[in-house]
Parts: sequence; C-alpha cells; structure tokens
Amino acid sequence: MRCAPVLLAGALMLAGCGKAEPPADAPADNSAASAPEPAPAIEPTAAMGEQIFKRCMACHTIDKGGSNGIGPNLHGVVGRAVASHEGFSYSGAMKAKGGVWDDAALDHFLTAPMKALPGTRMAFAGIADAADRKALILYLKAQSK
Repeated sequence: MRCAPVLLAGALMLAGCGKAEPPADAPADNSAASAPEPAPAIEPTAAMGEQIFKRCMACHTIDKGGSNGIGPNLHGVVGRAVASHEGFSYSGAMKAKGGVWDDAALDHFLTAPMKALPGTRMAFAGIADAADRKALILYLKAQSK
C-alpha cells in the first residue's frame, strides 16, 4: 500500500504534461496559426487549357478551316456570335440564345451546358473547376489567332 501514494503523485505529474501554456502575447485561438498554409494557387495557362480541351475533342475540332464534328469547329469561338459558325446545324435553344461568346458567357456555359442553356444538344456535364474553365478559355483564345 506504500506504493499507492507514489503512483498517484506520478500519475498527477504526468497528467499535467502534454499541453504547454500559450505565450502571453499569443492570440486566444491558435487554430488558424497552427493550420498548414494552403498551397499557392496556380494561375491557369493556355497550355493547361490544351490538356482540358482533350475532353472536348470527341465532338469539336479547333483547327482554322477545320471541319465540324458532332459539335461546331471552335477555332475563333471567343468573340464570335453564338450559333454562328457556318455549316453547323445548331439547336433551337442555341440559335435563340444570342449574344457573343466572350469570357463570361463561355465560363457560364461551360460550367454546366445543359443547365445554362436548356435545350442545347451539347450533352456534356460541364467543367466544375473555375481554374480549369479559365485555362480552357485561354486555350480557345490562343487558337483563335
């Protein structure tokens, strides 16, 4: 029974270990300070967009003077009027959309084509990641020259 007080004292000393008191000048909530720094965002580039465009190649071509596929040729699409590529048969919804394919219009449409334009024949789920869409638009712009 003589060991019990010694073991109790040792257990109490160990119980106090493990969490040091924060310095007096430390903020009350250290959770943000101890969280790992987020990785720096990578700025999208046209080269990244070229990789993303590979998803589009099943239906679209992009070469100047290239033929239409299941979807229209996308050479020069940035800045072009919607549903205006010669020789392609657009859906009624696309023809009725109007406007120009600028960065904002492409970004909105490419997020979820069938939601952005009900009635479109573009059966593609879309590109959820904003950086991927930006890279793709940069690639489309670069191919329009």
